[in-house]
Amino acid sequence: MTVGSPGDPDRSESFGERLLGGLLDRAHELPPHLVGPVLADTVARLGGRDTQILLQDYGQQRLVPLPGEGLAGGEPQSIDSSDAGRCFLTSRPVELALPDGVRVLLPLLDGGDQAGVLGVTLDAVDDDDRRLLRRIASLIADLLQTKNGHTDLFFRTRRGEPMSVAAEIQWSLLPPLSMVMPRVAVAGVLEPAYAVAGDSFDYALNGDVLHLAMIDAMGHGLDAATMATVAIGAYRHARRISIELSEIYLFMDRAIAEQFDPDHFVTAQMMRLDTDTGRLQWVNAGHPAPMLIRAHRVVGRLDSPTTLPVGFGGAQPQVSAVVLEPGDRVLCFTDGLIEEHESGQEQFGEEQLIGWVNQLEQADHGIRTVARNLSHTLKRARGETTSDDATLVLFEWRG
Repeated sequence: MTVGSPGDPDRSESFGERLLGGLLDRAHELPPHLVGPVLADTVARLGGRDTQILLQDYGQQRLVPLPGEGLAGGEPQSIDSSDAGRCFLTSRPVELALPDGVRVLLPLLDGGDQAGVLGVTLDAVDDDDRRLLRRIASLIADLLQTKNGHTDLFFRTRRGEPMSVAAEIQWSLLPPLSMVMPRVAVAGVLEPAYAVAGDSFDYALNGDVLHLAMIDAMGHGLDAATMATVAIGAYRHARRISIELSEIYLFMDRAIAEQFDPDHFVTAQMMRLDTDTGRLQWVNAGHPAPMLIRAHRVVGRLDSPTTLPVGFGGAQPQVSAVVLEPGDRVLCFTDGLIEEHESGQEQFGEEQLIGWVNQLEQADHGIRTVARNLSHTLKRARGETTSDDATLVLFEWRG
């Protein structure tokens, strides 16, 4: 046996390292359906019980228990009116006193996106428990993200009602609905969640540059979903070969024109934000102008010269630019958010949109909560009518 010198660091395992190490050691080969059981076993070693993984449904209305051996079941919980929902909306732990212990609810955060909530009951909670539970929640959030591509289990849990084939295609295209980083945050919402067809968005944070695109393919159903797929695929390809914004438009335009009839088109907005300086550049291809939100109020539209929608062979577009201030938010949206085409209904209108944005911004919530609340509030204000896709993306330069 080799005896280390007195100055050698202590490499022996603590209880916490053994607990977390057991999860890490098994993670790479862990079948998706065993994520829950392994979590329940880990929590039990900490003295916990009644373990729940609550996943957000696609409509962003409820938190649904993930089934699994050792996991507590239960009914779905409303995001707007439950303690688990409060944890989800604030991204902060919630502790509830029970007759037989303490119920601890923790956000499942992965890269700023939030999959749902972890629930655990213990006899009592101290700071060591809180630290370990927070780290366990982070590991489980990562596992849910990495295993999601290997199974339908999480999708089926989150699907609250039948979903159209077009919507399945659109959801498979999307990046995570939100991303919160030190300098920039992004959050998006698709409506109607279970029948969306032609709307989509995409983003990527490459170094200090945020790339973002929003599109609205004409029509409904599979035709629109297929066009959106081509448009997003062309955008990603062009973005990844690092060509300029105006050239990205031309690349997307050719892709749509070559694959679809001459009367098919996609409106689009492509943006690029320097997260060091706050300089925002954008190209508008027949899309509604984004709104600039400063100090929790809409202060104007980001009007710019527009070119023809993608697929119509427009001229190389002019790139517009503005320098944001720290804390500024930009709201991008498709026309379905302000137009309503059901018989007997008037258009919802941009003024009503601005009014609701100003009202919701006063609560000073995080960007995920504002985007979700805005989408749901606007849907209610339209009488729950969605005759067209109604999608929004909100991003914030944090400075």
